[in-house]
Amino acid sequence: MKKVFQMMTMVLFLTLSLSVPAFAYQYMTAAEVKQNMAEKTPMTLVDIQVEDEFNQHHIIGAQATYAYPVKSEADRSKMTPVITPLLSNNDLAVVVCPRGGGGAKRAYDLLVKSGVAEDRVYILKKGQAEWPYPELLDAAH
Repeated sequence: MKKVFQMMTMVLFLTLSLSVPAFAYQYMTAAEVKQNMAEKTPMTLVDIQVEDEFNQHHIIGAQATYAYPVKSEADRSKMTPVITPLLSNNDLAVVVCPRGGGGAKRAYDLLVKSGVAEDRVYILKKGQAEWPYPELLDAAH
């Protein structure tokens, strides 16, 4: 009986673990993003900040999605304009979140679930709030 219980527990655990994304998030530091920009490495900065925050400060060349907090279907649909090109190119995809936390992880999960190769997806470590290079910031037009 004990073995049956252990087996059922194992099956339940495996079933639950398969339904939850188990991505090991990759992070890119601000210095690495800056270096990639300087070297013109193909990279899409997927900025999920809300519109007001994006207008206050964003990294030059960042693609605005206004998808934060990436919880609802409406939020997720705002990511489509950046996902579509990422599916047909080999750019690195760096998610820029206000602080690099839960919203960034949800955006990362969405990119990977949508078919962007996980080895190309990163989160900007510490997010926009800790971006140390004011010379690489731009205001929305």
